[in-house]
Amino acid sequence: MKKIVVIFIAIFSLSGVTNNVQAQIAVGVGVQVGIAPPALPVYVQPPCPVEGYLWTPGYWAYGVNGYFWVPGVWLAPPRIGFLWTPGYWGFEGGHYWWHGGYWGPHVGFYGGVNYGFGYGGRGFWGGRWEGGAFRYNTAVWSVHPGFHNTYQDRGVINNGTVGNHSSFNGPGGIESRPSAEEESAMKEGHIQPTAEQQTHERSASTNKNQLASVNGGKPRATAMSSTKGQRYNSAGHSMNANHAANKTANHSQIQNRNGAQAQHSNNRMGGGQRQVHSSGSRPAGRAAQGHGGNSRR
Repeated sequence: MKKIVVIFIAIFSLSGVTNNVQAQIAVGVGVQVGIAPPALPVYVQPPCPVEGYLWTPGYWAYGVNGYFWVPGVWLAPPRIGFLWTPGYWGFEGGHYWWHGGYWGPHVGFYGGVNYGFGYGGRGFWGGRWEGGAFRYNTAVWSVHPGFHNTYQDRGVINNGTVGNHSSFNGPGGIESRPSAEEESAMKEGHIQPTAEQQTHERSASTNKNQLASVNGGKPRATAMSSTKGQRYNSAGHSMNANHAANKTANHSQIQNRNGAQAQHSNNRMGGGQRQVHSSGSRPAGRAAQGHGGNSRR
């Protein structure tokens, strides 16, 4: 059973001596569910398609047909200098509640859930903003070879709840409380998920292959290069390419079948004409002229 509850709507306005910062409206929506979400699937991250895009991990959302997987995806942040704090499920009062993600200057608490790719359960290690540009830590984030703003910090790979694929915080899942730094980040001005992110989730909710009740907790598409880009399975193989290859193969099979049928028909026609010609009932010149006319059309 699901129950949607609007928790709060708040407008924050912060001012300083030299800078005025106006935070956008932050809307918190909690989803109350009586059953735990499935474990997080293990999957390969596709390379970042555009410099400046940031990774938002995949997660289990809940809809009218139960839990469904929202693929991890690369997308543009709403503001330079902002980072994504993933949402998480938390067990409270006998139910599982969804705590929505948000954009902000620092990564806050995301339940201790190990989403991977720099989100190991606490903190963020995928990269950092420097001088208005984002630098990618290629030890944990995959990027195209042409990217220049990169570095490697392999020391962070073992940071977090390695090997734990639990998708929720609380008894039976991950026991974790926010640190002082995370609590501070949670109090900063935030930006709610962008319209692109909301559309991305709605799109996943309409795909039956993403439903846990259909895929048994192993979604068909686990990640995407962008919200309108290629879809990838857990092994990192492009599903778009597979679909195109299948269409090409099917088209070739149809062409081959049609060609075989046409050849069979021609052979039958040819045999009949030879019989007619040999019987002398049709002049050879007309038959040759007729074939010549067909070849020119």
